[in-house]
Amino acid sequence: MNLPMATVLARATSDEQDRMLHAEEPLAWLQMRCGGELPGTIAVPELLDLVRTVRRIKLPLGRTIRAQDGSDTIAAWIEAEPAGDGCAVQVKSWQTSPCMPEDGAAAEQRRATIDRHLAELSAFLDSRQRLLAASTASPELEPVAAAMERGTGQCWTTFLPPADMTCQQPLHWRLLDGIKVDVPGASRTWRVRLIPQARPGHEPSGFELLLLSETAPPEDSTGQAGMRPTHRRSLVGQDLAPVLKQPIARIVANAETIRTRLAGPLPDAYAEYAGEIAGAGKLLLGLLDDMADLEALEADDFSTAADRIELGEVARQAAGILGVRAREKNIAIRSPADNEVAPARAEFRRVLQILLNLIGNSIRYSPEGSGIDLTVEMDGACARAIVQDQGPGLSAAEQARVFDRFERLGRSGDGGSGLGLYISRRLARAMGGDLTVESAPGEGARFVLAVPAEPEG
Repeated sequence: MNLPMATVLARATSDEQDRMLHAEEPLAWLQMRCGGELPGTIAVPELLDLVRTVRRIKLPLGRTIRAQDGSDTIAAWIEAEPAGDGCAVQVKSWQTSPCMPEDGAAAEQRRATIDRHLAELSAFLDSRQRLLAASTASPELEPVAAAMERGTGQCWTTFLPPADMTCQQPLHWRLLDGIKVDVPGASRTWRVRLIPQARPGHEPSGFELLLLSETAPPEDSTGQAGMRPTHRRSLVGQDLAPVLKQPIARIVANAETIRTRLAGPLPDAYAEYAGEIAGAGKLLLGLLDDMADLEALEADDFSTAADRIELGEVARQAAGILGVRAREKNIAIRSPADNEVAPARAEFRRVLQILLNLIGNSIRYSPEGSGIDLTVEMDGACARAIVQDQGPGLSAAEQARVFDRFERLGRSGDGGSGLGLYISRRLARAMGGDLTVESAPGEGARFVLAVPAEPEG
C-alpha cells in the first residue's frame, strides 16, 4: 500500500495520558499491529514521542514516523497539534515497503545472545559433550555448579539429567538442545540450551551449555540466606555480585529482545537505544565478574588446586570456545597440533580462564583478517603456553604497566575493566608459575603463561 501525498489521509485524537482515543485507517490498523488497542496508549514509539513533545511544548509539530508491522516497513508524515489536554493527529503521507528477510544464522545468533544473558548457569563442553568448566551467580545453583566443576571430563547429563526421557549418552546434541532437565535441590522448571562452536559445514569442536528457567528466581535466592560465611569485609564477590548479576542480566536480555525486534515492531532509532542499554549492561556484568575474581584472589586463604593437565589440550579447548568470536572478525586462531604436548601441574579451570582472557584480548585488539597463534612447549621445570597475535604491539613502557590493576593503557570504549591481565598474572603466580609479555610497537604481542611441569614418572 503506497498512498500519494494528500491533504489528510487519516485523523486521530489523543488525551492527556497519551492514549489514542480515536483513529482512522490506516493509523488504526498500525496501532493494532504494534500491539496497541483502541482506545489505548499509543503503541507506535515514534508517534508516542511526537505526541508527548507536542503536549509538553504546546506547539504543533510534524515529522516522518517509521515503524514495522512485522512484514512491512512504514514511513508516514504525521502532524500533531495541541487539542484540549491532548493532541489532534493528521497523517499526510503513507508509504510501505517490504522488510528484508532476516538471515537464519543471524536470527539464531541473536537468540543465542539473549539466552546467554538469561542463563543462570553456563558451562563449556568439549566435542563429546564432556564438561570443561561451569559457573553460576545463583546461590540456588551453586551446589550443581560445584559438582560440575569437580566432575570435569564427565558428560553434562550426569549432573543435569533429562526430565522427560531416559537416555544413555552419547546422544546427538540436537536431540538434547532445549530439553527439560532435573536440577537437584531446585524447585523451578529448567531447560538446557546447547550452542555449538563450529564453522559452517563442520562438526562442532565444543559446546556452550546454558541453563535457563521460565520462572524468575525466588526473592530470597540472592539474599543473605544464600551467602557464604565470611570472616572479612566483602566488596563484591560474596555480597553484591549475586544480588546484582540477576537483575542486570534480565535488563540485558530484555534490551536484546527489544533490539532484535523479537518482541514486535520497532523503528531503527529505538533498536539502537536498546542496543546501548544492552551494551552498558554487559559492561556491568563483566566488571562484576572481574571484581569478584579480584576479591577472591586477594583473600588471605586463596589457593588453587593442582590438577594433572595437558596445556596443549587446554589451549585447543580455549580456542574452540572463542572460535565464533574470532570468526566474526575474520581472525584465524591456529591451535597447537595434537602432537604438541606440555604436561603440567596446575588448576584446569584457572589455566583455561587465563587462556580465554589472553585469546579474548588478542581478538579484541587484532585487526580483521589477522591470525593468533597458540603454541605450547616444555622449558625445564616449566610448561609454557604462548599466545602470539598480530595486533598493534606494546612499547616498553606499556609492557611495564600492562599487568597493573585497572590499567587499560589509555584505551576507552572497548568494554574492558583493566583487571583481566592483573587477575591472570595473580592466578598464574598462585599456581607457582608466571605470566609475561614480549612485544614491540607494530609487531604484535606474545604472552607467555608458565606453570609447573608435571614430574616425569
